[in-house]
Amino acid sequence: MSSIEQSIDVNVPIRTAYNQWTQFESFPEFMEGVESVKQISDTRTDWVVEIAGVRREFEAEITEQHPDERVAWRSLDAPRQAGVVTFHRIDDATTRVTLQMEYDPEGFLEKAADALQIVRLRVRGDLERFKTFIESRGGETGAWRGEVPGPHQQGTDGTSSTTGSGAGYGSGTGYDIGEPMPPQPVDPDYPRDAPLPPPGSGPIPPAPGTGPAPGTGLVPPRDTPGPVI
Repeated sequence: MSSIEQSIDVNVPIRTAYNQWTQFESFPEFMEGVESVKQISDTRTDWVVEIAGVRREFEAEITEQHPDERVAWRSLDAPRQAGVVTFHRIDDATTRVTLQMEYDPEGFLEKAADALQIVRLRVRGDLERFKTFIESRGGETGAWRGEVPGPHQQGTDGTSSTTGSGAGYGSGTGYDIGEPMPPQPVDPDYPRDAPLPPPGSGPIPPAPGTGPAPGTGLVPPRDTPGPVI
């Protein structure tokens, strides 16, 4: 299993960056190797991709989505992958887009591509092309502002539902143009909960062997990151 994390700052407001990312069918315009993405429902998409010369088709579902914060996904068949993209406001006109992904390379070519960092370089290139795509347009091509609760937000019966400004695909109330979601995850609990306590819950204990010298006081808490696809 391999992990990737990449970030990029885009010179558009957070709402614009988030809205554009929900337009999954536009992904082939800036994602290398993505031949097509077809929206099946609010939370399900069909992907055709090429990795290291291997062409694959798979379905993926959104596992959690919150406007202007995050979109998380997982593939439903091979190639196994899961990930989350998060959006962090830098200022009124700048947004940091962070992509975290876990995937399981299959076959010799895909494993070789992973060993050569080809996949990581491709992800970085995809984010750079996304930056160029959205900045050159100056605005999003559409948006879906619905909510998809994560596992920790599901009801006691274990079910969840989409909510927000119209959750029906093609209803014209939730989608401006269309809603997307990329890629049974490599780790069903991905993304993992941060090991740090919530803000205000007290000081963070130092890791074994890394704490301050006796009598020097507590280790000040680290800044916690913004919402973490």
